[in-house]
Amino acid sequence: MTVKLTPYITLEGTAREAIQFYEQTIGAKVLSIITYGEMPEMPNTFNDELKNLIAHAKLQVGETELMFSDAPGGLNIIDGKRVTICITTNDVEKSKQIYEALRQDGQVNIPFQEESFSPGFGDVTDKYGVTFQIFTEIQN
Repeated sequence: MTVKLTPYITLEGTAREAIQFYEQTIGAKVLSIITYGEMPEMPNTFNDELKNLIAHAKLQVGETELMFSDAPGGLNIIDGKRVTICITTNDVEKSKQIYEALRQDGQVNIPFQEESFSPGFGDVTDKYGVTFQIFTEIQN
């Protein structure tokens, strides 16, 4: 079983621009990008501009990774949510265990559940005000 921590940066419609900037300035390499329009569960009400926003991107920087997304609909980002920590495991039960531990006396932002992009994902702010995204990534 593996566990890794990755900074996750959420921007207000400028993730694609930031990704290009980090490619040029720090040699980041794009590993994956998915837009909101490519996600099957997105509402039909998303116009073309919203559909082109980044839902999730992963970049490699040296031996580490950075993750990015745009807040959908140009939503303002709440204090403490611009940069969060993504905890990735390769085991759904371990991910759920971490999620449950962090949510004690904290706040659930997204309940832990299966998503189209992960067999186990949740978002929680712990009792110290630190926001974590718990992400399960099963290698095929």
